[in-house]
Amino acid sequence: METLKVAVIPGDGIGPEVITEGIKVLEKATQLDGRIQFEFTHFPWGCEYYLEHGRMMDEDGIDRLKEFDAIYLGAVGYPGVPDHISLWDLLLRIRKSFDQYVNIRPIQLLNGAPCPLKNGSKEKIDMLFIRENSEGEYSGAGDWLFKGKPEEVVLQTGVFSRKGTERIIRYAFETAKEAGKTVTSISKANALNYSMVFWDEVFEEVSQEYPEIQTYSYLVDAAAMHMITDPERFEVVVTSNLFGDILTDVGAALAGGMGLAAGANINPERKYPSMFEPVHGSAPDIAGKGVANPLATVWSASQMFDFFGYNDLGEKLLKAIEILLEENKVLTPDLGGSASTSEVGDRISDILNDLF
Repeated sequence: METLKVAVIPGDGIGPEVITEGIKVLEKATQLDGRIQFEFTHFPWGCEYYLEHGRMMDEDGIDRLKEFDAIYLGAVGYPGVPDHISLWDLLLRIRKSFDQYVNIRPIQLLNGAPCPLKNGSKEKIDMLFIRENSEGEYSGAGDWLFKGKPEEVVLQTGVFSRKGTERIIRYAFETAKEAGKTVTSISKANALNYSMVFWDEVFEEVSQEYPEIQTYSYLVDAAAMHMITDPERFEVVVTSNLFGDILTDVGAALAGGMGLAAGANINPERKYPSMFEPVHGSAPDIAGKGVANPLATVWSASQMFDFFGYNDLGEKLLKAIEILLEENKVLTPDLGGSASTSEVGDRISDILNDLF
């Protein structure tokens, strides 16, 4: 039996509540399957830790996390700690330290999930966003000059390296090749006359290596419109850090809301641990009430199984989520139900029993 070591960072707000259910489901699936087991180690890092210690994680936190196969993250952010501190000092620090340069966000409408589009269906909304996760607009480069003076100036510099741009685009093509799908690049070269012109050129170069794959290229504003009016045209999508961040939230709205939005931060070479998380945030307004939706956390657990090569288990978790949605009985308030977070986790576990 394979043992995988997973660092658990429940984090802030509803993070601990949803992570508890994610672990419950992971343990149930591995117990039923018998080929794999997880060894979980919890770390109390986050905003409460920051308020007590003046930092979001231990000074040697990155060194300690290096020893793990994966990281399972609940949520980061809470009132009283500025968002740029909670983000840069924990989530982005982990992503950058461990070269998690691929962010994978499935935008997939499952049967039973609510969709704001009149004719939205599982067949029409099924796209995989591959977002550059290590540089671009979130590189943290820039300057703040003449602070507080009338001539105050801020510079926010997007950083697009050939290495970073090429490897994310190639990753998208390899993913599409395996799945037999098209690749769409999203940029904004008409306005961003250096970074996005470069992006488009690299996309064109890499595409020459995959003549069998149909490609499309859209400006980000047009892409946002087409996601609403014609989502079917998108299959595998590759884009920059900022555009990926924005468009995947549009996608989340199409595919049932943030309570179903999962994300994986991948280091494909496995030199460092990869990190799996629901992307809905810490939702402090409902923290502690036991009504948070744990399905995104379960979906990110499915991504973890996929990453480690247990795709059949990943599919079973997704199927369990879909059955739960179709039953329409045990759902949290955000999906129109009255069930608690733990009741949803229990029902997913029961469905897994039946699936096995």
